[in-house]
Amino acid sequence: MNLTTQKRLAADILKVGENRVWIDPERTEEVSRAITRESVKQLINNKAIMAKPQKGISSYRSKKIAEQKKKGRRKGHGSTKGAKGAKNPKKQAWMTTIRALRTDLKDMRENREINKTTYRKLYKMAKGGAFRSKSYMKTYARDHGMLR
Repeated sequence: MNLTTQKRLAADILKVGENRVWIDPERTEEVSRAITRESVKQLINNKAIMAKPQKGISSYRSKKIAEQKKKGRRKGHGSTKGAKGAKNPKKQAWMTTIRALRTDLKDMRENREINKTTYRKLYKMAKGGAFRSKSYMKTYARDHGMLR
């Protein structure tokens, strides 16, 4: 029994896709006789034709993964995506180091560990990328007799 026309009309009336139209298997005879929109509307009212519920995509898995990531899991080398500097870009790394160096230099100057000329020299060196950390800068200053 061919019910394509009825399915098409019902889909149009119910404003759903043809795949979501459900026809009662026990009332197929009755449905096959319906050839007008009015008769199809009557069958919809009589529950011989209905729209199936919309299928949704479960967010359970994504929520679970997000929860684990919040705890700090799934963050190993195997899970990192993107370029080498994607998580911590080069500029960000540079900004954190240079800020630390400059605050340390200011503290050293205020605590009279170094004078203004030494401060200026170390500041320029830090800007040039001579030191990778505060400890390296302090070691350099100690080795070159720049500390008071």
